[in-house]
Amino acid sequence: MYHVVLGVDEDEEHARAAAGEIAKLPGDGSDTKVTIVHVFQDNPSGASATQVASVREAEELLTEAGVEVDVTESSGDPADAIIEVGDEVDADLIVVGGRKRSPAGKALFGSVTQTVILNGGRPVMVTGVVDDE
Repeated sequence: MYHVVLGVDEDEEHARAAAGEIAKLPGDGSDTKVTIVHVFQDNPSGASATQVASVREAEELLTEAGVEVDVTESSGDPADAIIEVGDEVDADLIVVGGRKRSPAGKALFGSVTQTVILNGGRPVMVTGVVDDE
């Protein structure tokens, strides 16, 4: 079985794009297991990851493709949490969504994607939303 860790934030469009790319991986969907990770930055209402619309979107798309899905949640630094889950499940692949940011923006605010790529210790697939322009 191929185990994928998918980092999902609140962006539903990015979650659908990433889940769609996972569903296209070679082989039968039943050969793939995905652990969706949502990292809460601020959660005063005590919501669970399964209540986040983007997580539900990704889970639904993957389930329809015949993929086994687990959902987990964390708090704190998203990159560290995604890497930690990847290590815990001994993932074959980590999938994260990329964003268009200026070099200055990346330098000032960091990048979850960049940190996962540099520190993840396993293959990383970066997905994005394709503009139809």
